[in-house]
Amino acid sequence: MTSRPVLDPEEWPAFRAQAHRMLDDMLEYTRLLRERPVWQPIPEELRQTFREPLPAHPTDLATLHDRFMRDILPYTVSNAHPGFMGWVQGGGTAVGMLAELLAAGLNANLGGRDQIPVEVERQVVRWVRELFGFPDSASGLFVTGTSIANFIAVVIARTAALGVQVRRSGVGGTPLVAYTSAGAHGCIAQAMDLAGVGIDALRVIPMNRQFQIDTAALEQAIAADKEAGLTPFFIAASAGTVDVGAIDDLSAVAHIAQKERLWFHVDGAYGALALLSPRIAPLLTGIQRADSVAFDFHKWGQVQYDAGFILVRDGALHYDTFASPTAYLRRETRGMAAGSPWPCDFGPDLSRGFRALKSWFTIKAYGTEQLGESIASSCDLARYLQRQIELDPRLELLAPVTLNIVCFRYRSPDSDRVNAEIVMALHESGIAAPSTTTVNGCLAIRAALVNHRTTEADIDALLRATLSLGDSITARG
Repeated sequence: MTSRPVLDPEEWPAFRAQAHRMLDDMLEYTRLLRERPVWQPIPEELRQTFREPLPAHPTDLATLHDRFMRDILPYTVSNAHPGFMGWVQGGGTAVGMLAELLAAGLNANLGGRDQIPVEVERQVVRWVRELFGFPDSASGLFVTGTSIANFIAVVIARTAALGVQVRRSGVGGTPLVAYTSAGAHGCIAQAMDLAGVGIDALRVIPMNRQFQIDTAALEQAIAADKEAGLTPFFIAASAGTVDVGAIDDLSAVAHIAQKERLWFHVDGAYGALALLSPRIAPLLTGIQRADSVAFDFHKWGQVQYDAGFILVRDGALHYDTFASPTAYLRRETRGMAAGSPWPCDFGPDLSRGFRALKSWFTIKAYGTEQLGESIASSCDLARYLQRQIELDPRLELLAPVTLNIVCFRYRSPDSDRVNAEIVMALHESGIAAPSTTTVNGCLAIRAALVNHRTTEADIDALLRATLSLGDSITARG
């Protein structure tokens, strides 16, 4: 009889030794992050080595590990690095790394069935309900990120507006319309597209001077749409806007949504977890009134990518929006097919990784007090950066600092070009990695301070390099 090929190691002791070397290298990488550049350009010859044809024959694991350390690890965006300040991305933790290893070893499919990994996810759902003040009947689900969480919220709101039959008949001729601010993330428009409602049905409401949604303009838009015979159904407020980190007046938006009987959703991609900090949580007053909240554990929660989450007040409606009983997913009262409802009944994914484990490990290992203080510390750093900007006449603050995002620029007659050059040069220097955005028509240097490893010394390094580069670029004309 011909034996079937098995993909387990032939020599477990040698494999174990190699595995320990790989783990040790990643722990050392994490320990010494500060000694590395935040980013460095990829040599073109190295890029070309990743154009090889499909391999037919095996490669030794040690060789692959060496290739990873030499050709892959040094050329990432290094969002774990304390100098990474460009986009709102968490830095992860050594605890999360180990939890990810355990989850990968277990290789559980969290679509459902009666297994403790599902109970771990349900435990995190309970914790999130407690944090946001939602009822026990609320539901929650791990997803890839807030983009998908926002999409799920729009689909549930569509069901709330048109009934569960919309799953078969579609929106038909019902002229649904939704609302969000000009500062909202682009994934809100994408969610409208994916849900079949259409991007044109999203009303983009202007912002006030604090970069919040203009609630008076919101009410006027709703009234105008109703007068035109349209059907308002959804409002997406922001808790931490993508450009400047502003928080909409959530209580005011909640009041409008309740008065108009609209679904009140909060895109809290990173800002929602500020509820963990007693110092910052008051800024989120009103989020407890939301019908749904989307956020990422992999941002301010410092969980390894990816770990997005959607919380829904009406768990029964959430279930009715997505549950699709089929013969091959038959549920039983005993055995492995017990434990209904399953996570796959609350979203589009049947195959799901064990994202909950690294989030559960992180919350258990650090506790909410320490995680909350880490969040508050990020906001303290933003205030420090704001003060340093205001002290130097060569720099200009471009937006109020609400949370942890600071938008500023180097003053120059040719400001947009000079600041774009500064940011590119900062990246290439390896010192710091801010990003750019546009604030009131001006190109801004955007520092998003999310990483728990970032300190005032990293802020000082960013400013020194910014000023030096700005002076040099200006001198060259």
